[in-house]
Amino acid sequence: MPKTKLSKTDPAILAAVADYFKVLSEGSRLQILTCLKSGSMNVMEIAEATGLGQANLSKHLKVLTQAGILSRQPKGTSAYYEIADPVIFEFCELACDRITERLLQQAESLKALRNNTGVF
Repeated sequence: MPKTKLSKTDPAILAAVADYFKVLSEGSRLQILTCLKSGSMNVMEIAEATGLGQANLSKHLKVLTQAGILSRQPKGTSAYYEIADPVIFEFCELACDRITERLLQQAESLKALRNNTGVF
């Protein structure tokens, strides 16, 4: 059976992309991802590293797992979470680099404005 090519402008694809961005739009989830960059951790380790409460953390871990960003591996009485697709870090790094660049440009513009007007 031939594979059907999906169009990047297909409303269903665009909705899935929007949902993916929604998952990543929460600071606590990005904090969890950063924490797991070094390898798998259990809930207690993630809670200690992030400072998030267990109920809040569990909610975010569930969202990240359902989105396919994390995988969950039961081991004994604990469950360990790890990054399911390491490409997520390239994506986040690209976004961080662009935002950092924009902030630096804004800071330079503000500095130039201050120098030119003597205000601030």
